[in-house]
Amino acid sequence: IMVANWQREVSRARLVAEVGLEQARLLAPTDPLRDFAPAPGLDLSRVPASVLQGYIAATRALKFAPSTTESNNWVVDGSLSASGKPLLASDPHRPIVLPSLRYLVHLHAPGWNVIGSGEPALPGIALGHNEKIAWGFTIVGTDQSDLFVEETNPNDPRQYKVAGRWEPMRIVRDSLKVKGRTEPLSVELRFTRHGPVVHQDESKHIAIALKWIGSEPGGAAYLGALAVARAQNKEQFLQAIDACKVPSENFVYADVDGNIGWVAAAETPIRKGYDGLLPVPGASDNFEWQGFRPVSELPQRFNPPEHWIATANHNILPAGYPHAIAYEWAAPHRFLRVRERLTAQPKFTLADFQSIQHECTSLPGQALGRVLKGVEVSAELETFKRMLTEWDGVLSVDAKAGPLYAAWLQELMKAAYDSRMPPDARTDRGDLRSISTLLAQLEQPSAAWFGADPIRARDEMVRTTLAAAAARVKKLLGDDPSQWRWGKLHTAWLEHPLASLSQAHAEAFNLGPVPRAGDSHTPLNTRHDENFRQLHGASYRQVLDLADWDRGLATSTPGQSGQPGSPHYGDLLPLWAAGEYFPLAYSRARVEEVTLHRLKLMPK
Repeated sequence: IMVANWQREVSRARLVAEVGLEQARLLAPTDPLRDFAPAPGLDLSRVPASVLQGYIAATRALKFAPSTTESNNWVVDGSLSASGKPLLASDPHRPIVLPSLRYLVHLHAPGWNVIGSGEPALPGIALGHNEKIAWGFTIVGTDQSDLFVEETNPNDPRQYKVAGRWEPMRIVRDSLKVKGRTEPLSVELRFTRHGPVVHQDESKHIAIALKWIGSEPGGAAYLGALAVARAQNKEQFLQAIDACKVPSENFVYADVDGNIGWVAAAETPIRKGYDGLLPVPGASDNFEWQGFRPVSELPQRFNPPEHWIATANHNILPAGYPHAIAYEWAAPHRFLRVRERLTAQPKFTLADFQSIQHECTSLPGQALGRVLKGVEVSAELETFKRMLTEWDGVLSVDAKAGPLYAAWLQELMKAAYDSRMPPDARTDRGDLRSISTLLAQLEQPSAAWFGADPIRARDEMVRTTLAAAAARVKKLLGDDPSQWRWGKLHTAWLEHPLASLSQAHAEAFNLGPVPRAGDSHTPLNTRHDENFRQLHGASYRQVLDLADWDRGLATSTPGQSGQPGSPHYGDLLPLWAAGEYFPLAYSRARVEEVTLHRLKLMPK
């Protein structure tokens, strides 16, 4: 899940195979635009959607749907700060789960004095600060993976072609204990020179292998965090970035000397002659990586004249950047709204940064309202048109237009893509649908999308989907639109994996629901499913003032303990639900002042 491009390679291959190259480029354009095409001689119809079946089964979390990893971060220098020192904010977005994904810790030992958040299974601190520097991150989206279609020997499926000759696959045999079986299940894992075989069809004589950065030396996820946590200045920080190989991260940086910066940190493959957007033939040597970009060649900025830096998984490529690192990004709306806030006032405090992290203005909602103003609707739809065209776009929990907007956006996405794009290309494991492309076509409808009379066809789609959305919300919230509220529909449930065992387990383990503002396109990212239940967003947040580390604030949810019955199992949930923070005490004096409990571990 940390490297998603290879899953979209499958989706893009299926799209090209189903609708043709011209339509695929129209429906799923890249950024920057590129006329992607299959490698010569490679039949993309040989790449089935079932390539992902084994991976999906192996990575499916209990009870929780997979989701993308998105985040916000930003930093301002002392000229924009009320304290005169940099301010830094970061809120990594991940699935909203129970027990908590994040774990806060203050590591204090010889050579270590770092505080922030990590994950229970990973060593060190993922984001936070030490005595001298602070950092946060978002996913870049660097393309760190490729699929290779290997030709296998019809007489021996364990052999594959390399430069005109048959080579043996590397075979690893293992066994798995399976519930209900008395004997372990024997499994055979196959590897080509490009990596593990994730799919093989012996009848078609192909094997599809995955090459990705995690298989390269030093490719353990988040391993570089151990080096970043000990950096004391910009130079040491950049040295530490060399160890940050996977996942790709937009690191924002600040130090007590007043410097701010950003680096798109990743082990970044150098490709020549192809773009990594589609699977490539494995037998040829023309598609091998030509090494990796050094840190000095990665996108980065330090102490910019704007005095601020922000990232939100959008296209971060600086103007004139000469290297290709990716063509697929998150929609830009979260970043654009953060930019609006960061350029709207002369000075900022940590309270302002908290407000931006909970900013729930929807730029797509405003854009759809503008489109709707120019569309004539029936008398029955006029009330709903007014709700959206008079709405300010703020997706607060009390927004009356929120449920209608959210349902309408879903209906628009279905109408725009269901008949144009095969299901293989619009699944959660490789979704090529784009709200940016949708909005562009609604604002300036083209004949390529809508036919000979694009405005008329666009208007009809707007009316039909709005009517469907209104009918759907009536069923959910009643016939009186004045009683509709976004928070009634959009909630967060924290469901424990063991809750499915019985109703008693569910009552003992589960937490929620709590009403939620925002959606996936607001800085307060509360991505939801088809039923408007939040699945994704920021559990941990930090806002830091480098003038005084003890001013630092954080959120997390639902608690530090994963043990039901513990007083710390769900004690942070009310604060998180209300958008409130707690102090991130750092100095020894402040830590002693707020300490309530001590646990001393003695060697036996």
